[in-house]
Amino acid sequence: MKKIQLGNSGLEVGEIALGCMRMHALETKDATYVIENALNEGVNLFDHADIYGKGKSEEAFAAAMDMNSSIREKMVIQTKCGIRAGFYDFSKEHIIGSVEESLKRLNTDYVDILALHRPDALMEPEEVAEAFTTLKESGKVRHFGVSNHNPMQIELLKRSLGQDLILNQMQFSLMNTPMLDAGINVNMQNDFSVMRDGGMLEYSRLNNMTIQAWSPFQYGMIEGVFVGNPDFPEVNVKLQELAEKYDVTDSAIAIAWILRHPANIQPIVGSMNPKRLSDIAKASHIKLTRQEWYELYLAAGNNLP
Repeated sequence: MKKIQLGNSGLEVGEIALGCMRMHALETKDATYVIENALNEGVNLFDHADIYGKGKSEEAFAAAMDMNSSIREKMVIQTKCGIRAGFYDFSKEHIIGSVEESLKRLNTDYVDILALHRPDALMEPEEVAEAFTTLKESGKVRHFGVSNHNPMQIELLKRSLGQDLILNQMQFSLMNTPMLDAGINVNMQNDFSVMRDGGMLEYSRLNNMTIQAWSPFQYGMIEGVFVGNPDFPEVNVKLQELAEKYDVTDSAIAIAWILRHPANIQPIVGSMNPKRLSDIAKASHIKLTRQEWYELYLAAGNNLP
């Protein structure tokens, strides 16, 4: 699998990451196979959050692997915090406490990346900065990022932080493209021209900040999978056509469409099926033509002005 660098961190990771939200549902031996297969495919970034399985997904991940130094060094482990029952919390106490609990569950001394999960409207940047500094100086977190933040929220944070923010997780798929739509429909009086994220795609490229695409097979706000869904015949016909051309699965083409964008977006794939992940990983070796990329964009129900 091809490698990319996360932001300015120096961390080299596979183009595709594995999301571990569903890992708590697996038997330990099956989780072991999922992780080992991912590493064999070149997928070395494993995405967690304190709320996944109410913490049990992190526990399942650690139980599946002997987290000795030789294995740990092959992995880039990231986790997220900030979502609590009924509210968001970027307080220093919660951030530090959440990381400490994640480290226990993951059976590791450090996480490579900590991301703030959803914007906290009551965020005090100085308090976040204190938490990040404490975690960095203690060696418990090596790098930091955010999730679902817009450029101005990131700039507000950066004003106080002493650490770089290397990534931002955003929902993005062939059937969920608001990050693209506004840039294509500039100065148009239609719904596609509405900028919903403050120009995050352009901001990330200007600031060398990696975007990680979550739910890369979902349409709407996690309303369902579009690949193979009879409700979306046009896009699936095009996916299948290209899958046959490149001798891969239609899911691999959906990921190849994301990888084709020059922003070096890293899709986070949540499949706990080793064969499916192996099939999807073949997307790393496909470069869709410009025409094919736009044909898929149009087949997904989008318009060009």
